[in-house]
Amino acid sequence: MSYKSNNNKQNKTYPVGIIGGGQLALMLVEAAKERDIKVCVQTKSLKDPGSLKADFVIEADPLQIKGNKNLLNECEKIIFENEWIKVDKLKQLSSHKNFVPDLDSISPLVDRISQKKFIKKLGLPSPNWMQMKESKKIDEQFKDWKFPVMAKNFKGGYDGKGNRKIVDQEDLNSFFNHNNPEEWLIEEWVEYEKEFALVGSRDSSGKIRLFPLVETFQSNNICQWVLSPANTTYDINIFALNIFSSIVNELDYVGVLSIEFFFGNMGLLINEIAPRTHNSGHFSIEACNSSQFDQHICISTGINPPEIKMKSEGSLMINLLGLKKNFPLSIENRIERLSNINGGYIHWYGKSKETIGRKMGHITFLLDEKSYEERFLKSKKLIDEVNRIWPSPYN
Repeated sequence: MSYKSNNNKQNKTYPVGIIGGGQLALMLVEAAKERDIKVCVQTKSLKDPGSLKADFVIEADPLQIKGNKNLLNECEKIIFENEWIKVDKLKQLSSHKNFVPDLDSISPLVDRISQKKFIKKLGLPSPNWMQMKESKKIDEQFKDWKFPVMAKNFKGGYDGKGNRKIVDQEDLNSFFNHNNPEEWLIEEWVEYEKEFALVGSRDSSGKIRLFPLVETFQSNNICQWVLSPANTTYDINIFALNIFSSIVNELDYVGVLSIEFFFGNMGLLINEIAPRTHNSGHFSIEACNSSQFDQHICISTGINPPEIKMKSEGSLMINLLGLKKNFPLSIENRIERLSNINGGYIHWYGKSKETIGRKMGHITFLLDEKSYEERFLKSKKLIDEVNRIWPSPYN
C-alpha cells in the first residue's frame, strides 16, 4: 500500500479520516456518504465494520502511530471512533487543528480517572470515588462507605468490561491481591431507579444542539434497549442540559459528546462521559432529521449542522447481541425474520464473528403514540416480538 507524503491540505484526498474501525466508524462513514463526503479509516483489519464502506482503508492498529501519521497524510480532518488514543503521541505528529475534537479538549476524557477529576473540578454531581493506588488511605476514607462498591479499570472499559462489583472486605482484599492498584479506581455503589443518556453536539462557533434525553435499559452491564424520549420532568431535562453545556464549554469541545447518567434518590449523577457518538444515540438515524453521526460529520467538515428535530413522537432502539454457537437460528435466518416485523429498521454491522454479548447490530422502531405510557407499552410488545427471533443472551 502506498501513502502520500505531502501534508499540504489542498492535496489531501479525503476530507475525513477516522481512527478506529468498529460499528461507530461504519455509521460515521454511512453518514458521510449521505453528504457525498469521502472517508478514510484506520483500523486493524479490512474485515472491520468501518472498512466495509470506507473509500480507503489504512490497515493498522488505531494505536499505531505510524498508521496515525499515514492517516494524517491522507485526510484534512481526523475524528475518533473511541477515546482510547495516545494524545501525547498525536500532538507530536500534527497541529491540534487537524483533530475533531481538539486533542486538548478530549484529553481530560480519555480515561476514567482524568474524567473523575474533571467532573470534580466543575463541581458536577457524580458518585464518590477514590484511586485504588491510594490503598494506604482507603481504611480512613472508606469508613463512611458501605458495601457493595464498584471497582473500575481506569482505561478501556465498555459494555461492562473493566467493571467489578466488590461485595465485602474479603472480596476487596482479594481484588487488591490479584490486580494492579495503579489500573483501578473504586466507586461507591449507586442504587439508582433509572439510567438516562444525553447525546449532543457543539460546533466551532459554540452552538450546542441536543438530542432528547433517553432512557437506557441494561442487563449484565450491556445496553439492551433505548427508549426515546425518556419520561422525565422539566427540571431533570434542564439540569442534564446544563451539565452538558458546562462540560463542552469548559473544554471548548467541538463535535459530538455523550453523557450517561444514574437517576435515583441522590438525583441525577454522571456515570461516564464519552467524547464521541454513542450507542444510546443510534435511534437518531431514523428518528431525527439529523443523526448523531450526521452532526459529527458536518461539524468536522465545516458544514453548518441542521437543528435537531424528532420525526416521530418517540423511538425504540434494540441492540442485537451475539448469541451462543448452538443457537438454533442462523444469523441470516434471524435477520430475515426481523425484516418481516412491520416498521423495523435493521442495522447490521457486518462483524465476521459472533460471540456472546457482542454488538452485532441494532433495530429501530419509530413510535407515534402520544404519551410515554403508550410508547412504553408498545415498546414492550416490540421487544417481545424481537426477542422471539433474537433474544438477549442475558435474559
